[in-house]
Amino acid sequence: MVINECQRGVIGDRSALPELARAARAVLPNIARLAEAARAAGAPVVHCLAERRHDGLGANRNARLFQYMARAEEKLLAGSEAASVVPELTPRSGDLVLPRLHGLSPFQGTELDFVLRNQGVRTIVAAGVSVNVAVTNLSFDAVNASYQVVLPRDAVAGFPDDYVDAVFANTLNAISTVTRTDELLAIWS
Repeated sequence: MVINECQRGVIGDRSALPELARAARAVLPNIARLAEAARAAGAPVVHCLAERRHDGLGANRNARLFQYMARAEEKLLAGSEAASVVPELTPRSGDLVLPRLHGLSPFQGTELDFVLRNQGVRTIVAAGVSVNVAVTNLSFDAVNASYQVVLPRDAVAGFPDDYVDAVFANTLNAISTVTRTDELLAIWS
């Protein structure tokens, strides 16, 4: 299970993205339930985080999103409260936490692919945020790296709702298996 960018400064109490934080509130309980079930089933749980260095080195500046986050009052600085995982999803013993300094996908510039392959993973259950950017990019990168992708529709968030619905209907349904939390819980039990 790959949980993407469920950080205090992204969707939590220190969020610089209030619309995304509002959308994510509804899915956090489902992500937590899935993470517990994955652990119980012996599946790895990986928390992928977006971070910045204090000096900004290595960070992208080539998109408005990066520029906006660089100006945010609460920056996702490595080791900061804003960069930490939201309390509802606090990593447990055995979970992996993989930060990245640049890009839009947890596959770029991280050890995610290697870590998953070394554990024999062939299917990724992706959860978190955002369908607008990172979850969609994660899904494409995973498919391009030959993984099967499973997206629990009620464990990912983005905004506005009609846009997220359109992305699922016209893009993510074509490259992944779209399911619901309860269906996955039944499989993992």
